[in-house]
Formats: sequence, structure tokens, C-alpha cells
Amino acid sequence: MAHEEVVGHSVHAADVQAAGIGRALLSAFVTGSEDANVWTIQTGIFPDNAASLSLHRAFGFRVVGVRERIGRHYDVWRDVVMMERRSSVAGV
Repeated sequence: MAHEEVVGHSVHAADVQAAGIGRALLSAFVTGSEDANVWTIQTGIFPDNAASLSLHRAFGFRVVGVRERIGRHYDVWRDVVMMERRSSVAGV
């Protein structure tokens, strides 16, 4: 029986920005999710994190909304852009 699950993910690697580690991790995660028949991956990203938003778009994620003041960062409540990626193989 197919799993067809929804999963969430988060990668935090501020110390190694622009080193390609985030891309490698996200690539492996997306590949693994397809292999595991995961239907949807969800994530939340701060609106000013243009690099992460762009990276996720490159892997097929799309913006599905913004949650206001939902993420706390350095004692400040922040909006979070909600993104998701639907599998091209799971649930077909």
C-alpha cells in the first residue's frame, strides 16, 4: 500500500551559507521523499531569506501563503512564508 504522506522539513545552516550544503541536503531530501512516496513536503521560511526561497523554488516548491507572526527569531515574532512541494509520482 502506498504511503502518500505529508511531511515537513527545516534546514538551518547559517554558518555555511553559499557553500552548497543547503542545496545538497534539500536535493537528498526531495529524492528521498520521492523514493518513499511522500505526497507533499511543507516548509516555512522567513520572508527576507531570499536565498532559501529561491532554492526551494528551484526544487519545485511554491508559496501557499504567509502566516503572520508565527515564528520567533531572536525574541521577535516574525511572519513565515509557507511553501510546499507536491510529488510528481506519489498519489498518481
